[in-house]
Amino acid sequence: MSIEPLVRPSRKQRVRTLWISDVHLGTRDSQAEHLAAFLKRYQAERIYLVGDIIDGWKLRSGIYWPQAHTNVIRRLLTMSKRGTQVIYVTGNHDEFLRRYSRLLLGNIQLVDEAEHVTADGRKLLVIHGDQFDVITRYHRWLAFLGDSAYTVTLVLNRWLNHWRRRYGYGYWSLSAYLKHKVKTAVNFISDFEEAITHECARRGFDGVICGHIHHAEIRKLGEVEYLNCGDWVESCTALIEHPDGRIELYRLAEEQQRLAQLQAEKVAVIEPAA
Repeated sequence: MSIEPLVRPSRKQRVRTLWISDVHLGTRDSQAEHLAAFLKRYQAERIYLVGDIIDGWKLRSGIYWPQAHTNVIRRLLTMSKRGTQVIYVTGNHDEFLRRYSRLLLGNIQLVDEAEHVTADGRKLLVIHGDQFDVITRYHRWLAFLGDSAYTVTLVLNRWLNHWRRRYGYGYWSLSAYLKHKVKTAVNFISDFEEAITHECARRGFDGVICGHIHHAEIRKLGEVEYLNCGDWVESCTALIEHPDGRIELYRLAEEQQRLAQLQAEKVAVIEPAA
């Protein structure tokens, strides 16, 4: 049994802030349908798009833009029209937008980085994070090569989840699993986290919200709070700030698992009565 219909609550949840990153619209692996459904669930005061929302690298080699990708843009524009402040923080895959930094169009602002103050007073740097990736900054040819290898993994990921859906299972990321198991990937993530939190501490921030490495996490590194949005290609994750300032890490896979369990419990209660 598919659990897709279960992830559509009837009422919007009011939150203070949403952060999403690495959607990579314009690629076949963008989980745009899941993201559009996620955004429909919330009424937010502001939403930060933390880089790599549109994949300019891929669009250079050919146009791929299905209706689901347009739906995400429409949803963001609708949220903006209804009062949500949308702050688009540029990333390396959408670096073509950096020439327009500080552009303001109604409720939509384009920046290279931003400062966010939580409801409980914490000062957070919001930045994509490619500035702290040595490969992206100094060895662009390696970044493009790595991107090609990564694409192969995502193709396998796409087919795996196609068959999981056919048999009624929820989303699971092969590529995210490999990141946890391959030593070089683990070391890269660790180096990235150390570099970006060091910069935050130097600039007097209480924490950082970033993306780039497609590895969602909330944890304390020294005195700095490290929060990574993750992505909507592999793991389908986001950060949510509630009215009291508490920040939660949302994972689609966990949500699907929880809803499937609730459905199973509901069926178990109904069947004996029948």
